[in-house]
Amino acid sequence: MKNLVILSLILIFTCTGCATQEDLLRVEGHFGAKMAALQKDTSDLRESIKSTRKSQANVDADTIALRDSVQKLRGTTERLKVKVAALESRKKSENLNDSLADISNRLTYLESYLGMDKEESQKGKVEKEELLPIKKREATGKEEAYSNAYHIFKNGNYALAKEEFQKFLKSFPNTEYSDNAQYWIGECDYFEGRYEEAIVEYEGVIQNYSKGNKVPNAFLKQALSFLKLGDKSSAKLLLQRVIKDYPNTTPARVARKKLVGIK
Repeated sequence: MKNLVILSLILIFTCTGCATQEDLLRVEGHFGAKMAALQKDTSDLRESIKSTRKSQANVDADTIALRDSVQKLRGTTERLKVKVAALESRKKSENLNDSLADISNRLTYLESYLGMDKEESQKGKVEKEELLPIKKREATGKEEAYSNAYHIFKNGNYALAKEEFQKFLKSFPNTEYSDNAQYWIGECDYFEGRYEEAIVEYEGVIQNYSKGNKVPNAFLKQALSFLKLGDKSSAKLLLQRVIKDYPNTTPARVARKKLVGIK
């Protein structure tokens, strides 16, 4: 193409009669430089295209790898969700008995505050016994052992319930249910009118499970037991301690009301 352009220019200059040898050389040199620059640009463009294609290939490979990683992450996330759901379900199951125990404990506080002794609520307990017959059986684990003992307690058979809770503590002395079991032993004595024994059992909660959530309850029931024994001085000291050490709890609210009624 270069020669064709030069030949055309030579013909033009020849036909016009104005071209000299020097003019022709200058034209040839000028277009030669242009063609060289054009060839260089073309070569650079080809190299750029090659580089772009290579980069695109790398990007495609990275994209595929990223998609694989995302897919693996999704699979891991799904497995984690299943594990979390299983753990939450297990935790709910483990806490169910504690929740029921807490509800019963609050009812006990209300009964104590309203002056409802064992004799006044015995009819209701007899009715429960008729509706929920006691089924004593060998437990296979801590949850079942605790549930069995608590079931007997709720039916009002305090002597048998105390025995079952003591057996539970012997087999499972350091579980999440142990402080509750010790507390219910004290409750069995309290509802049977054995207030001195109840005070000792509540002290077992305070001494052996000092980090548990039954400690303020145990202090309160010790105070109520002393009131039953006619020891108002000891009862007042314990009620004041509950109010001071556990100010924002249900036991503290009951303690304040009971303290007002002590002359």
